[in-house]
Amino acid sequence: MNRRHFCRMTGLGLMGLSVLGCRGRQWSRVLDDDQADLVGSHTAGAETYNRLVDTAVARLLGREHEVLLSTSVESNVPDRRVCFVGVENRSAEEMGDFKEQVYEQIDASIASSGAFDTISRRYIEAGLRASHLRPDDLLTPNGQRAFQTAMERQGQTFDYLMYATLTSGTTVRNQEQQRDYLLTLELVNVQTGQFQKESATIRKGYHKTQIARLKSYQPFGSR
Repeated sequence: MNRRHFCRMTGLGLMGLSVLGCRGRQWSRVLDDDQADLVGSHTAGAETYNRLVDTAVARLLGREHEVLLSTSVESNVPDRRVCFVGVENRSAEEMGDFKEQVYEQIDASIASSGAFDTISRRYIEAGLRASHLRPDDLLTPNGQRAFQTAMERQGQTFDYLMYATLTSGTTVRNQEQQRDYLLTLELVNVQTGQFQKESATIRKGYHKTQIARLKSYQPFGSR
């Protein structure tokens, strides 16, 4: 083995050891209730979706409850049943497992409102299968009647249909990016056809930093 080959092999070996020595590690911790949610560095995360859901649901149900109180001759308005159809993602990002979580959060918020009840998602999915309909078909008169019939057979009548839609708008400036997330809830009264719509929005900034490119490593003695 000549001197040049030996130096090259030694240098590559040392470089490999240095790379192995810089390997990262992963760890986790449980967040307490009084600690803020982690902010996603590349996409929306818990801090975005949780705030959107809390704001949009509170606005929509509060507004509809005021309407019910103003139009009812009784002081106590009976609980109304909401058929929450699902969450539609029209944003620039994949929601991943958050789509199911957002659904459950909205459903739980409705159930705990004190003025509205929800129908189990399992009944809703069974009703859609039985009537051979998609969620968008429920806004047509024929589709709505077919779905209501399928739900009545299960003993699950309802007063409202609810839809949730997530959209986004992106603004790019060099290495900075702003994304506006908008969660819109629509509540349709199946008896009157009237609907209420409320939204919540969050603006989020993403920033990239330039990392200087390191010069290629030249082991001692190589040319």
